[in-house]
Amino acid sequence: MNRKIALTFVLASIAAASAFAETPMVDSKPFKSSMTREQVQAELQQHRKTGIDPFADGYNQLTGFRSALTRAEVKAEFLASRDMVSALNSEDSGSRYLAHRQLPRAVGPQLASLPIAGQ
Repeated sequence: MNRKIALTFVLASIAAASAFAETPMVDSKPFKSSMTREQVQAELQQHRKTGIDPFADGYNQLTGFRSALTRAEVKAEFLASRDMVSALNSEDSGSRYLAHRQLPRAVGPQLASLPIAGQ
C-alpha cells in the first residue's frame, strides 16, 4: 500500500515538474533606447509638472477632444451604416450579408486556361 502511495507521489511530482519546464517567452533581441537616461528623466519631470495623472479616478480623457464632424454628419453616417451593422451583428454574424454584397472589381474575371505563347 505504501509503495502505491509513493509511486503516485513520484508520478505527480514528475507531472508537476514538467509543467514548469517551459521556456518563458522572452524577446531575443536586446532593447536599444533612442533616448539617454537624462532625456527620459527630463521628460518625466516635464510630465509631472503638468499635473495630469492618467491613473487618477478623476482623470477625464475627453477633456481636450474636439470632433471634426458635425452632429448631422455623424447622424447621417450612422444611418448609412445601420443596415450593415445590423447584418454583421445578426444571428449568423453577417455571413449572409458578406456573401451577397457586391465587391468592386479592380480587374476583370480571370479564367483558367493554358498559358498563351509569348506572354
